[in-house]
Amino acid sequence: SKQIMGISNAIPSLLLSILMFGVLGNYAQLTSDFYSTTCPNVTVIARSLIKQASRSDVRLTAKVMRLHFHDCFVNGCDGSVLLDAAPADGVEGEKEAFQNAGSLDGFEVIDDIKTALENVCPGVVSCADILAIAAEISVSLAGGPSWDVLFGRRDGRTANRGDAVTALPLGPDSLEILTSKFSVHNLDTTDLVALSGAHTFGRVQCGVITNRLHNFSGNNGQSDPTIEPEFLQTLRRQCPQGGSLTARVNLDDTSPDSFDNDYFKNLQNNRGVIESDQILFSSTGSPTVSLVNRFAENQSEFFRNFARSMIKMGNVRVLTGTEGEIRRDCRRVN
Repeated sequence: SKQIMGISNAIPSLLLSILMFGVLGNYAQLTSDFYSTTCPNVTVIARSLIKQASRSDVRLTAKVMRLHFHDCFVNGCDGSVLLDAAPADGVEGEKEAFQNAGSLDGFEVIDDIKTALENVCPGVVSCADILAIAAEISVSLAGGPSWDVLFGRRDGRTANRGDAVTALPLGPDSLEILTSKFSVHNLDTTDLVALSGAHTFGRVQCGVITNRLHNFSGNNGQSDPTIEPEFLQTLRRQCPQGGSLTARVNLDDTSPDSFDNDYFKNLQNNRGVIESDQILFSSTGSPTVSLVNRFAENQSEFFRNFARSMIKMGNVRVLTGTEGEIRRDCRRVN
């Protein structure tokens, strides 16, 4: 009977390890102490540079967070979004993809972090890892949650503009399309809603929402009926028909530079700026609606889920071990 007990005691822990592996996938390859001996000051150096840069640019934290997201969604978290186009090296810049062109920003602070790290521990810290830690620092500096960033990613040697166009979400995406763009990376509905909450800070260009305001479903003069009427007038004033497509509006009208749960409260009031944001709440009967309600009601629950989803996203198709390289310059392959 002792033997049987031993077996039955082993089963829960075996199940747990299977479950953990199922949830964590190749997380085991990344560790929070990866640089503890080779470059112990990674976080300190990155934090001081982001803090400094955000003093002169209130939008910096949102920009840096977006870089990590746009990196991971295109062929995994491999730093490819940072590469400048270099046809001779077979590198098509993802920066020129429709969803990135003219709007993706924050590259300079990543360069500064890389330069500083190359000075103290040359050839050690990957650009992909810099993006991961910079995103966490940016969120926490803006008042959001902190989490243990896992390290050990290596940098990819290619970038693909076409893949970026296919993989990255678009403003008019339906809930079905959004869900499938996330599920490709094993990110579920909770991840979709939690990560969309990053739109609690930052700005969006008028070009992304102009059809929603003035030409909804291809009907000239029509606007998306889900927009709260007063808010619609505000947005139309900020993005007039025929106006500048590069002018920017706050993604979160109530606290544009703070990382909080106001984004979800805005959705409840039909004041989501981008169509693919509001659709999370306006899709009656979808599981996204109850998640929006939960996160609107409880900021710490949103923060917990956001941190969990960021760790999960940061592990999408990572290169480890001898794969890829450690770039000396984040903008070009070695």
